Amino acid sequence: MSDSEVTATPLLSPAGGVPALIDTEPALKNAVDKLRNGSGPIAVDAERASGYRYSARAYLIQLKRNQEIFLIDPIPFAGSPLIAELNKVLQSDEIILHASTQDLPCLREWGLHPKRLFDTELGARLAGLPRVGLGALVEHFFNLSLAKEHSAVDWSLRPLNQDWINYAALDVELLIELREKISELLDAQGKLDWAHSEFQSI
Repeated sequence: MSDSEVTATPLLSPAGGVPALIDTEPALKNAVDKLRNGSGPIAVDAERASGYRYSARAYLIQLKRNQEIFLIDPIPFAGSPLIAELNKVLQSDEIILHASTQDLPCLREWGLHPKRLFDTELGARLAGLPRVGLGALVEHFFNLSLAKEHSAVDWSLRPLNQDWINYAALDVELLIELREKISELLDAQGKLDWAHSEFQSI
């Protein structure tokens, strides 16, 4: 066991607390307005139920901009014009995803089509880091450990378990800071432009 594995501090909940699940039109409108009025890149993640459902549909979409996390249950919003408004916000700035090839298809299924991408997993690969999972990178850069025991649960179930919701929020808690660390590393290696070209091709 490595020293980092011994000393890493468990990250148990988001610094701002676990936000309420967004599953009503007023709550989604409020979230879209807040995201629109924010600044800087938007961290994004999605939870699927691939081991339980035939489709790769997202059953939870997590977003973070500035210091606020938004957890959207997309199921009630099929066909809602608010999804188109959310898409406009996502297209207005850089989106940060970890392992984007897994999440982009399910986001597109909901009508969300980001235009500018930073993929922290691919960036870590290009930088030559030996372990590129989200948990490994958070541990490497921040000496924090992420619990992954809920990664394979059935996210299509309702109501969602509160422990699952907390887990999902943590997936975007440090994604913006992680993007900065990997960007700095790539820049120092002279690989940043190459990385951005790779992200754009995705």
